[in-house]
Amino acid sequence: MIATINPATGETLARFDVHSPTEIDARLERAARAQAAWRWQPADERAVLLPRLAALLRAEKDALAVLITSEMGKPIAEATAEVEKCALNCDFYAEHAPAMLADAPVAAVPGATLAFEPLGVILAIMPWNYPLWQVVRFLAPALAAGNGAILKHAANVPQSALALERLVTEAGFPDGLFANLFVEPAEIAGIIADQRIAGVTLTGSTEVGAIVAGQAGTALKKQVLELGGSDPFVVLADADLDRAAQVAVTARFTNAGQSCVNAKRFIVEASVADAFTERFLAGIAELRLGDPRDPATTLGPLARGNLRAAIDDQVQRSIASGAELRTGGIIPDGAGFYYPATLVDHVTPGMAAFDEETFGPAAAIVRAADADEAIALANRTSFGLGASIWTVDTDRGRTLARRIDAGAVFVNAMVASDPRVPFGGIKRSGYGRELGEAGMKEFTNMKTIRVADAA
Repeated sequence: MIATINPATGETLARFDVHSPTEIDARLERAARAQAAWRWQPADERAVLLPRLAALLRAEKDALAVLITSEMGKPIAEATAEVEKCALNCDFYAEHAPAMLADAPVAAVPGATLAFEPLGVILAIMPWNYPLWQVVRFLAPALAAGNGAILKHAANVPQSALALERLVTEAGFPDGLFANLFVEPAEIAGIIADQRIAGVTLTGSTEVGAIVAGQAGTALKKQVLELGGSDPFVVLADADLDRAAQVAVTARFTNAGQSCVNAKRFIVEASVADAFTERFLAGIAELRLGDPRDPATTLGPLARGNLRAAIDDQVQRSIASGAELRTGGIIPDGAGFYYPATLVDHVTPGMAAFDEETFGPAAAIVRAADADEAIALANRTSFGLGASIWTVDTDRGRTLARRIDAGAVFVNAMVASDPRVPFGGIKRSGYGRELGEAGMKEFTNMKTIRVADAA
């Protein structure tokens, strides 16, 4: 049984039975049959369906936003923006997929061409924190490339999974090409091993990623893994502190801090650390914790009770290790899984807020003697997803960006995914890329075709 619970109230909204082995087999078979025909459709004919999907997302934007908010607690304004971002992603690949997938001549070898062909049906194991975006950012390029997809969504957002399945069908994609599965975690290894599955993409925790990677590796299936992060937000002494602090609030507390690419560790040169922290605290004080359905709310509940317990435990362990609590840190009374915006200062390596991924509305201030120490602290993590650097000297920022171990480094901006550029991590943040042309081609076979002169 799969249940969806409203994080703002603790109320159970709906329950769904898991699919039986017979139902799983039928959905895999339909996807495989649909993809076997779909792959031969010209790329421009495949892509033409994506604007239809975008139009449906926009037509149902308000209802979909309410669904997201009710299932995982995202403030309604953020949920509405998530739906629009999904539509923009579809628009992007509708326009650019045919050119990205076009045969590419090999300049150094006359008669040699690279062709980009679909792999087959891809299993997508997706998280709850962006119930539509996480799926659509994979799905739009995967379908455009000629693949099919089976979705195993997070158990607490089943209605979002069903909504996407319906919208893809209504957009005109072949029946069964994209299908949702309600299954228990124990079933996943068997699905990965099934010969009808050609590859696996997963967004989730590092621990789950390691398990799935092992299962896919045993089956010799292609994988793309986007896992955890402990993104540094590096503020140098010459930064525009007002702007950096303003963006820092958004970078840390969007989606109640429940994102792999939320800024986690705010590493600030000591000479400006007090000034930045005061500005940061002022911005935090303006956040409004409350009912995520209220348009004025800027900080909603966490998605589950165990997530709130985990972030509180991390904050308390950091304080016990010597960090200074500047604001928040107390679980409020009442229903729902709310936690206040929290800031701990004077965080150092060895403390929970530095060493572990912080998945909730808590920020850590780390003080560095100079820029070199700031970069060293930024890299002192097992993760490598995103990072940002703040300095008025953009040339210096670009140079320092190359010294940070991450899949993406933003200078004077917060880290964000964008359909136009690749997104992914290194180290324990995973491997492979989503989005951009690189993401489009992850689940294609780069086939070399070489034709010699018949004479």
